[in-house]
Amino acid sequence: MLRLTCSFCKYTKNCDILLKIIPKGIKPVEPAPTCPVEAAMRVMGGKWKPLILFYLMDGTKRFGELRRLIPGITQQMLTLQLRELERDGIIHREVYREVPPKVEYSLTDLGRALDPTLRAMLDWGVQFMEINGIEALPPPERVGVR
Repeated sequence: MLRLTCSFCKYTKNCDILLKIIPKGIKPVEPAPTCPVEAAMRVMGGKWKPLILFYLMDGTKRFGELRRLIPGITQQMLTLQLRELERDGIIHREVYREVPPKVEYSLTDLGRALDPTLRAMLDWGVQFMEINGIEALPPPERVGVR
């Protein structure tokens, strides 16, 4: 059995275990990660994905809702990020055959497993902002963003 070792954290596991994060039938574009932290960052890292996942923790959302909740994200970038999360098995995309088309996004079981991680990020962010005297703004849905 091939053994992989991460040069950063020295974490060593059989590659079968590391490859379990990739849903069946989907081949990764890049070589499989050799470190669990790297694997997690590939799936949920970046500027927008944690925010998308955070808002989906509250339940199913439509594309337009996510756009309103995440000011500054372009339609093209939101589409790209949602496709990547769907490809990685983190979210489910449900298309309803109606006019105009209705598409809803929700977390899969694998996506819901990120709940403790996202809540820990929220708690850390609150502490960081308090320590640095930064005032948090209310979430967009609570300030009447349409």
